[in-house]
Amino acid sequence: MSQISPIETHAVAEIDARNGQRRRRLFSALGGVVAVAAIAYGSYWYLHASHFVSTDNAYAAVEISQVTPSVGGTVREVKVVDTQAVKQGEVLVVIDDADARLLLAQADAEYGRAVRKVRGFQANDTGLVAQVAARDADELRAAAQLGAAESDFERARIDLQRREALAGSGSVSGDELTRAQNAFSTARANLEVARAGSAQARANRTAAIGSRSANTVLIDDATLDTNPEVALARARRDQARIDLERTVVRAPVDGVVAKRTVQVGQRVQAGASLLAVVPVGRMHVDANYKEVQLQDVRLGQKVELRADIYGDKVTYHGTVTGFSGGTGAAFATIPAQNASGNWIKVVQRLPVRIALDPTDLAAHPLQVGLSMHASIDTRSAN
Repeated sequence: MSQISPIETHAVAEIDARNGQRRRRLFSALGGVVAVAAIAYGSYWYLHASHFVSTDNAYAAVEISQVTPSVGGTVREVKVVDTQAVKQGEVLVVIDDADARLLLAQADAEYGRAVRKVRGFQANDTGLVAQVAARDADELRAAAQLGAAESDFERARIDLQRREALAGSGSVSGDELTRAQNAFSTARANLEVARAGSAQARANRTAAIGSRSANTVLIDDATLDTNPEVALARARRDQARIDLERTVVRAPVDGVVAKRTVQVGQRVQAGASLLAVVPVGRMHVDANYKEVQLQDVRLGQKVELRADIYGDKVTYHGTVTGFSGGTGAAFATIPAQNASGNWIKVVQRLPVRIALDPTDLAAHPLQVGLSMHASIDTRSAN
C-alpha cells in the first residue's frame, strides 16, 4: 500500500480550501440574488400588484332582446335565420294581416258613424233651441188667453149678480136673466179651458227645455273632435291601425338573431316568443369576485380584460359600473340554508358589472357567455 506524502496532503488540503471558498461565494451570491428578488417582488407587490384585483370567473353578457308579437295571427313570412346580423327596424317576421285590415275598416266605419251622430246632436240642438223659443211664445199666448178668460169670467159674474139682484123687483126679464146665467157658465168654461191651455203650455215648455238639456249633455263643452263618442271611435280606429302595423315584426335593436323558433304557417299568439336578438355591440362583462377582494373596489375604476377566445394578444378596457344586489348563492334556484346545523363557511362571490370600451368591442366582437379575465385597478379615480 502506497503512502501519501506530506506534499500531496498539503495540495489536497489547499484544493479543498479553495473549493470551500468557491462554494461560500456561490451561496453568498445566490443568497444575494434571492434577497434582491424578494425585495424587488415585495416592492413590485406593494407599489403595483397589490392595487389590482383579478379573477378569471368572468363572462361576457348582454341584455338579450326577446322578440314577441303584439298581435296574434298566422305567420306569413320569416325573413331571418339564426346567426344573421340585423339592424334596428329591420323586418324579422310578417304575420298575415287580413284580419287586421278588416278590423281597421270596421273601426274606420265606426268612427265615421260617430262623427255623423255627433253632428246630428249639434244640428238637433239648434232645432231644440227653436222649440224652446216656440214653447215660450205658446206660454205667453196661453197666459194672455187666460187673462182674457179671467176678465170675461169676472164681467159675466158681475152681470149675473146685477141681474139676479134686479130679478126680484121685475126690472129684469127672465129671458135676460137666463142669458146672463148662460154667459157666466160660458165664461167659466172658457176660463177653465184657458187655465188648462196655460198649464199645457208650461208643460210643453218644460219638456222642450228637458229635451234640449238632454241633447246639450251630449255635446256640451266639446267640439266635434273632442266629443267623447268621436274620441272613443277615433281611438279604436287608431288602435286598429297600430295593430295592422304590428303584423310586421321588426328588430328592436342592432344585433345577431338567436334562438329562432318561429316557422312559416305557425299560428302565434300575442306575447309568444319568436326569436331573440343579441345586441353584441352592447356587451358587458359580469365578473364574479370573491367578497374578500372587493374592499377597495369602487364604481368608476378602470379594468383591463382579456378574452379566452383571443388570448393575451387582445386587451379590452372597461369601467366598473355596478355591483349585484346579492351573491350568486343568494339568487340560486336552491339557495344555501346557512341556518342549518351542518354549516361550513364558504367565501361568496359577488357579480361586478364592467362596461366595455365600445371601440375595443367593435374591433374584437364578443358573444354571450365567453370566458374573460378581469383585473381592476383600485388606484384609478372613481
